[in-house]
Amino acid sequence: MDRVRALARQNAAVIFSKNTCFMSHAIKRFFYELGVSPAIYELDEDSRGRDMELALLSLGCSPSVPAVFIGGVMVGSTENVMSLHIDGSLIPMLKDAGAIWL
Repeated sequence: MDRVRALARQNAAVIFSKNTCFMSHAIKRFFYELGVSPAIYELDEDSRGRDMELALLSLGCSPSVPAVFIGGVMVGSTENVMSLHIDGSLIPMLKDAGAIWL
């Protein structure tokens, strides 16, 4: 869990992902289209990926990927990110974290 939290705080926007997950691919593409360059950690390529996945689950991220952190704070999965975008709070959150400059 400490590793997940440390990695989540290192960049303004962080996505924990798996190469085999369609929703992970979709959320990464969505962020790129917004002009955000998130730090991406592919759990299926990391030797400690399974431990990180369990930590994400224990933090309440269900499903475990994609797990999005903005400004070191867990936003959650695709559904949470899209809800924030629809209600207009995602862009300000990204600006406040320094992940986007619109």
